Amino acid sequence: MRLSDLERYHQITIQCHDNPDADTLASGYGLFCYFREKGKNVRLVYSGRNKIQKSNLRLMVEKLKLPVEYIDASDERTVQLEGLLITVDCQYGSGNVTGLKAKDVAVIDHHQMDGDAASMCIINPNLGSCATLVWKLLQEEGFDIDSDAYLGTALYYGLYTDTNQFSELYNPLDMDMREAVNADKGLITLFRNSNISLKELEIAGIALIRYSYNNDYEFAVIKAQPCDPNILGLISDFLLQVDAIKTCVVFNEVNDGYKFSVRSCIWEVNASELAEFLADGIGSGGGHYEKAGGFISMKLYEDKYPTLHSEGYFNNRMTEYFDSYDLIYTDRYEADIQPMEQYVKRRLPLGYVRLEELLPIGTPITIRTMEGDIDMKIEKDFYIIIGSQGEVDSVSGTQFWERYQPLEGSCQVEEYLHRPDYIPVIKNRRDGKDMLLMDHARGCVSVRNEKIYAIPLEKGVKIFSPQLKNKYMSGRPGDYLAVSCEDIHDIYVVKKEVFDESFESCKAKEDKI
Repeated sequence: MRLSDLERYHQITIQCHDNPDADTLASGYGLFCYFREKGKNVRLVYSGRNKIQKSNLRLMVEKLKLPVEYIDASDERTVQLEGLLITVDCQYGSGNVTGLKAKDVAVIDHHQMDGDAASMCIINPNLGSCATLVWKLLQEEGFDIDSDAYLGTALYYGLYTDTNQFSELYNPLDMDMREAVNADKGLITLFRNSNISLKELEIAGIALIRYSYNNDYEFAVIKAQPCDPNILGLISDFLLQVDAIKTCVVFNEVNDGYKFSVRSCIWEVNASELAEFLADGIGSGGGHYEKAGGFISMKLYEDKYPTLHSEGYFNNRMTEYFDSYDLIYTDRYEADIQPMEQYVKRRLPLGYVRLEELLPIGTPITIRTMEGDIDMKIEKDFYIIIGSQGEVDSVSGTQFWERYQPLEGSCQVEEYLHRPDYIPVIKNRRDGKDMLLMDHARGCVSVRNEKIYAIPLEKGVKIFSPQLKNKYMSGRPGDYLAVSCEDIHDIYVVKKEVFDESFESCKAKEDKI
């Protein structure tokens, strides 16, 4: 579904969730601007027990001139709507949004699916904010964000607050939106410095004296009273300054689930990965290596853990996380290759780009991928290799011609790029312009007969090597632990979903011959 599919309606009501936050207000305003430009009779509303009270949100509404209306749902006359109702940053029928009545309903949200989907819905739970989703939808329709003086600032602030001041930002689309919109940084500063009330200061203080601590793994868990998500991050940051605490999670209950914030100060724990683990199957999570966060759907949680209280869940999952993996330090690990099978890498089409054909040598660029940003300068005879999942690698010209052979004739992108969550982007840091890597890619195949020893993992693993620069490669049960036949200290993980596509058993290949 696209926004243009909804243009057949003339009467459109956009509903934010009850007790609105900056993200739902920004997302709703983005949709309001779009349909207003299309000449529709459009309203932006919210309901619930209370009107907006937080000082930063009142300032946001005032300074950005948001045309948001409060609907008193106790009056039956106000809940009967004509035309289309769009719930934004929430899902119709969920506990955090008052059920206004409309014949046709659409949903635009970035949370996990909660119950049955509406017939018209756009849901992307991998994004850090609904504002990013609305920005993407506006981009698809060619809508000029700058046509409204306040929209860019609203979208930016929505993402800023929902990702704990960008510390829990992990999806490249979120990063693209943050950099693309024109935001009034003075207003953002004003909103940010009006973000904590005296009541929330008290909430933080009470939470800090009610922590639980695991001495074996040196982690702490805290449940806070209902508060703005940024307060969770504030508490987490303070906790990590305690010498005995190496990782922590702080959470609280909201209307439709649990918001949580994760922190880590040790090499062995990637906060983003831990956040994903905590929300696995019941929500979404992610962020950076040291700071991350997420959301757990109340409905999914209660379906899966009907008798487990929330404090018990987070403590249990934290312990499970630490128990779920082994550590491998490649410089001193001796791999046992006896139970492993030997495989050879298939000669599958890959994409490649010669960077100096796109931009002058010396141009500073960032290559944005699902795995993260890669900063570099364009060098002479330098190539980017693009894998089937949108992953990228960089090689010199000498390495390229040693390892790869260009495919003759035209090669369609679909031949070497499959199901990517995000198309890699080259960002020119000199002029701020972007270009899609795939628009300039050609096809190639590997010429090396690369062989590995590999075995399916029965337990999670984290691989640390000097080349990873204070990061690690992780694998889950079902993924493959791989060891190069040329160097037994060259150890890595191949994800289960790409292993069969990328490697062939040497024994099976010999049997065919």
